Amino acid sequence: MINEINHFHLFSGSGIGAAGMQDAKPEIPGLRGRMVCSGGIDVDAAGAADFFRFTGVRCTVRDLFSRNQYIAFHGHEPPASWVEATPADIREAAGGRRPHILFLSAPCKGFSGLLSHSRSLTAKYQALNELTLRGIWLTLEAWKEDPVEVILFENVPRIASRGRHFLDQIVQLLRHYGYVVRETAHDCGELGGLAQSRKRFLLIARHAEKVPAFIYEPPKRPLRAVGEILGRMHLPGDLRAGPMHRIPNLSWKTWVRLAFVEAGSDWRSLNRLAVQDGYLQDYLLVPEMHRGALGVHGMQDSAGVIAGRSYPLNGAFSVADPRFDPSAAWKDGQAYGVRRWDASTGAIAGQQGPGQGAYSVADPRHHGPAKHSNEFRIVRYDAAARAVTGAHGTGQCVADPRGFGEDTHKNVFRVVSWEGTAGTVSGGHGPSSGGQAVADPRGGPDANKLHGKFHTAAWDEHSHAVIAGYANGAFAVADPRPGLARERGDHYLTAGHYGVAAWDKHIGAVSASACHDNGAWSVADPRALPAANDKLVCRITAEDGTWHRPFTTLELAALQSLYDPDDYTEAEEHGAPFQMEGSSDSAHRERIGNAVPRKAAKAMAEEIGRAILLSRAGESFQLSSTPIWVRPIATALAVRGGETP
Repeated sequence: MINEINHFHLFSGSGIGAAGMQDAKPEIPGLRGRMVCSGGIDVDAAGAADFFRFTGVRCTVRDLFSRNQYIAFHGHEPPASWVEATPADIREAAGGRRPHILFLSAPCKGFSGLLSHSRSLTAKYQALNELTLRGIWLTLEAWKEDPVEVILFENVPRIASRGRHFLDQIVQLLRHYGYVVRETAHDCGELGGLAQSRKRFLLIARHAEKVPAFIYEPPKRPLRAVGEILGRMHLPGDLRAGPMHRIPNLSWKTWVRLAFVEAGSDWRSLNRLAVQDGYLQDYLLVPEMHRGALGVHGMQDSAGVIAGRSYPLNGAFSVADPRFDPSAAWKDGQAYGVRRWDASTGAIAGQQGPGQGAYSVADPRHHGPAKHSNEFRIVRYDAAARAVTGAHGTGQCVADPRGFGEDTHKNVFRVVSWEGTAGTVSGGHGPSSGGQAVADPRGGPDANKLHGKFHTAAWDEHSHAVIAGYANGAFAVADPRPGLARERGDHYLTAGHYGVAAWDKHIGAVSASACHDNGAWSVADPRALPAANDKLVCRITAEDGTWHRPFTTLELAALQSLYDPDDYTEAEEHGAPFQMEGSSDSAHRERIGNAVPRKAAKAMAEEIGRAILLSRAGESFQLSSTPIWVRPIATALAVRGGETP
């Protein structure tokens, strides 16, 4: 036999919880229940459209404020067409049918820890909080002649402290109408087997006469890994999955912060960065050009093969040095938290930017292997070298522990002390060819009297007199002649020492001994990094080799079990991807964050429906392997007469 169990939703939002209840299939021996949604009511028109999209049942758009609450919340009188909701409006929204299960998820912003305590006490948020009590009163009055069997009141855990005075009034009101009431808490992730931990407050009211049977707690399931869900989806930004899968535009500074947060950690990872004058001391961010370009190896890793053309822009030739002092400049909450690929997420709140919580994931997926794995490899002195290839720069470096021998020059860049003797003056008399510099200790108060000291004469003027006084000038002249005026034989005519090539020019052949001071081996790069507040989508490879990025809106829907990648694969291929009402990502995220996860709602509805079926069959007891739906400090829901044992 099949029995219908009606459920109605107050403050229904997008109807995700209602859709989960529709999925439930409660059953006892000889009797099967069919869950039927009789409607919902909410002030948000977009949420009401989603309700119809997910359940196929109309949702009434109606403001449930009293007049005084409306004025306190909005700060002005309601429009002339506004009418205060009554119990009759609730009955009409339910299609004239009495529900067997009433589910309320009242606005929780005033109770949430994301709102400061001082703001939660303002008239605006107190009016919002009063909707909890008003919603319960409206529904009790709507069916006072034939009460609803079970009432579920769901909210954030902090309502137990911030909303204590409201809860006390709600409990007394329910008991007055004949309900046995218990306050409990649960983790939606464990009830639905989700990839997130979402702890919520739940008040359960069972009408003592209509439902004498126990309501058992749904079985708990282990939390799943984030990657178990996201790994079945398209890569973020792939619009085959629809516009809800686009990557959010974040400010450049937010992307950089995310990249430095360790996977599985949060903003506290940033404390270990050394910051001086607002800049990172140990890292430099530059644009990436090729696969593996500007790569950074871990301190314990070895570099790959060195290719014939080995530049910082075409290989991983840098190392992430962990040696630095921590900085304790961050004091906010769980901002910029990055979840590991194989871990579960936390609760998804109505507001979830990367700066407000752990809403990012270290994504290990990539588009292919690194280009070269042995570039710039340094061979130990006591180890064998790699194979010698035609590209002479491949793995041909060695860590040579030997010092300078007897046959090497010792006076390169040497500075001779004032009282010592200089070395032999050779034909090449630059500072790099011998001890041609002297540490002159002379100076003092008389030095200012020497007016010619360090004087540089203009090209078209005569020089000052060269006198015998110490440290005197007139030794330099400003030469306006360009390098093209030099003659053959000049050492700097073609070598290009310290040369910088223009961005749109080519450079000459790279010699085996190429270094910055013996050729034009530098380039004037006109590209600039984005400004701190520039909004963009970028990919920064973190030190763990993954991409630390925020979840897409579609991924948040999947974590809430609203969207199943396997169910929509074929639809996406035919151009009909998953979509919610409207085009605003922020509005979608708020409605998803406020929702009861679909699979968690299904688990709750099956247990409640089973208790209702037992009552209809005249049974008041059933053996179950799961505990009665109470916490350790609470008592059973099946206590008769509302009395605590």
